[in-house]
Amino acid sequence: MSFKTNWKKAMLLLVAAFTLAVGVAACGSSDDDSSDGGSGSGTQDATLVLDFVPGAVHSGIYEALQKGYYEDNGINLKVIEPTSTADTLKLIDAGKAEFGIADGIDLATQINDGREAQGIMAIAQRPPGGLITLEDSDITDPKQLEGQTVGVTGVPSDNAILDTIMKDAGGNPDDADVVTIGFNGVQALESGKVKAFTGFIPADGVQVEADGYPTRSFALDENGGPSYPGLVVFSTESKIGDDPDLMQGFVDATIKGYQDALADPQQAIDDLISQTQGIDKDLAMKSFDAWIPLLGPSKTFGQFNQKNLESLSQFMIDNGLADKPIAPDRYATTQFTQPKE
Repeated sequence: MSFKTNWKKAMLLLVAAFTLAVGVAACGSSDDDSSDGGSGSGTQDATLVLDFVPGAVHSGIYEALQKGYYEDNGINLKVIEPTSTADTLKLIDAGKAEFGIADGIDLATQINDGREAQGIMAIAQRPPGGLITLEDSDITDPKQLEGQTVGVTGVPSDNAILDTIMKDAGGNPDDADVVTIGFNGVQALESGKVKAFTGFIPADGVQVEADGYPTRSFALDENGGPSYPGLVVFSTESKIGDDPDLMQGFVDATIKGYQDALADPQQAIDDLISQTQGIDKDLAMKSFDAWIPLLGPSKTFGQFNQKNLESLSQFMIDNGLADKPIAPDRYATTQFTQPKE
């Protein structure tokens, strides 16, 4: 889910912030930057902008960094954090970075708006979003949110998630008291300000549990919504066409990192923590465990499912998030995730 951003102000600050972030030591970057853009070392500099601050779901990327998989594929990768998810989308579109990570709906929105964004691999095969409430509340069915206060971030896709889940349960979302709480859903739920909120179950839901509040969650794709890639690595059609070797190298290294992470989550979390700051190991392990069912089988990690992309397109149209269908091959290219013979 995206952060709500003032686009005009953000873009004025964006170039300066990005230049500073890249010019200083970006997390996950190589310590040796003396190769002048990779020349003479056989490597090519590239930048990945995350969708959010580093967390458990990014462990495969940091595992690949730790083990040198990007370097093995000729890439000197810098990983930076965005000031907002909207920044990730804008940076890639403006040609300020080669790769970005975005929520599947956010990427579809970019494409619908006429931008060049295109997916190159899926990190999560299923959407992490849904409704989160407390286990000891009287909400055992989404229909019971009629007459109750429900928090949303203010992003249009949140309302689509709420509407879909409540309607699937036979409820009327118009009868819910919907309030905009930004990204304070965890605090709002724990303090009793809302009865439920839309959030990422493997992240927000796990955080509420870690704070000592058992939860009950209603996942979008288990309650009337489509299954679609919840997190996608993307670039632009131009970059993909101009440098397919860079795209392939990045995808190969990232897939290998996630396959290692799925095989040994504890080591992957240790490697994530060693390269980042402020991550609680126990919380990260619990979050990664919650992400595992959404990542898909290790053998097919990264691949796109055409029917799921068609379902996402229809969901976008049905909920007023897109004004025209998005063809699967426009949403994402499958050339980099095809099984190697």
